[in-house]
Amino acid sequence: MTNKKLSLSTQHGFTLIEAMIVVTMLAILAAIALPSYQSYVRKARRTDAKNALLDLAMREEKFYSINNRYSATAGDLGYAALPYSVSSSGSNSYYDLSITLSTDTQSYSGTATPKGPQLSDADCYAFTISNTGLRGNQKGGSTLSPDKCW
Repeated sequence: MTNKKLSLSTQHGFTLIEAMIVVTMLAILAAIALPSYQSYVRKARRTDAKNALLDLAMREEKFYSINNRYSATAGDLGYAALPYSVSSSGSNSYYDLSITLSTDTQSYSGTATPKGPQLSDADCYAFTISNTGLRGNQKGGSTLSPDKCW
């Protein structure tokens, strides 16, 4: 009997079809995950704007309790300047905080206006709060639903 060795070649690596299937699956996952992530980031920035407005309201009420009037002066409220740039969970600013006083300084309206990438937020644009605690949400001259945003 003769001993014949069978030579079997083993295959290493992936075929082009297998690689394309993996790339396609990754693209589908990214297409699903990216909008969800962007929505999450947008909501986090909204929270920073709302917190800044509530802080503004607290500062205004503190000033009013001492001076019997509201103020739009940055130094009176402890800000370096107005409009004040609201930092969003880091160093970037996505909202500007501003104050509008009535002529008799007995009422105010605070506004957090979006800037940069936050301008594309169609659901919740500019947040507002008044001295009566009325919260709002506006884009241009129209009022958006504050229930969804606040």
